[in-house]
Amino acid sequence: MEKLKLPTYGGQAVIEGVMMRGRQSLAIAMRAPDQGIVIHTENLSHFYQSHWLKVPFVRGMIMLWDALGLGIRALTLSANTQSGENNKIEGPALFGTLFISLAFAIGLFFLAPAVLGHLTENLFTSSSRAAWIGNLVEGLIRLAILIGYIWFIGRITDIQRVFAYHGAEHKTINAFEAGAELSPASVARFSLEHPRCGTAFLLSLVVISVLVFALLGPMPVYWRLVSRVLLIPVLAGIAYEYIRWTANHSDLKLVRWMIKPNLALQRMTTREPSYEMLEVSIAAFKAMRAGEIELTS
Repeated sequence: MEKLKLPTYGGQAVIEGVMMRGRQSLAIAMRAPDQGIVIHTENLSHFYQSHWLKVPFVRGMIMLWDALGLGIRALTLSANTQSGENNKIEGPALFGTLFISLAFAIGLFFLAPAVLGHLTENLFTSSSRAAWIGNLVEGLIRLAILIGYIWFIGRITDIQRVFAYHGAEHKTINAFEAGAELSPASVARFSLEHPRCGTAFLLSLVVISVLVFALLGPMPVYWRLVSRVLLIPVLAGIAYEYIRWTANHSDLKLVRWMIKPNLALQRMTTREPSYEMLEVSIAAFKAMRAGEIELTS
């Protein structure tokens, strides 16, 4: 795949499976309870070919919404595949769970650090650098929560399997971009890390938030909390452009140095996959590619 088209293909680990996403189609492959591979494919909306996805920073906000929407659908589909027809998660129960999960994530990663940062700022009211110190503490707390959360859930057996499928997704895309054969034996040789990973996006977003929030200066706690929520799309837009730029210039020594923290954090969210997991990831990628080719032919 050409460097300019690196952002075209991406993916996500789901429960006992992998979602692969192209520009016009996506595919989700899952290992069913009977050990067969179930594949779900669908075409993406024409909106994903609109000129808005060519506008810097705006496209990052769109991709954040895309990741939430498509990611949640993929996770729900994979969960329902494992639970069976009589135990599907749908309707009010599904929307209630999603709302609670989203509210929890915003509260944990954005609002709680903002409150602690504000309290720290109040301790240094006599200093001209109080706002800067408060924002720095807020950013460090947010980073610590992110790393701690990943470490904690990574100790759960079921999540470890999801992380292994995450590794399978990375290996498959790395193999494709290297022009290698897409077979388990071939794909297994490739790296678990990838510069366009969502984990790298999250770390970049956290680091960028320190710089952006520092520019806002001191403010009442109410407006501090409101600004943290309202600026999430803005941070996403900046982080997306950073990830896109570093991925397209990873041949430069400076860029390889810049992305080392992103790649290091990915080691916490990936595990070495089994050949059976690689089979699922490859099946998802091939199904997505077939859909892309069919729509462009």
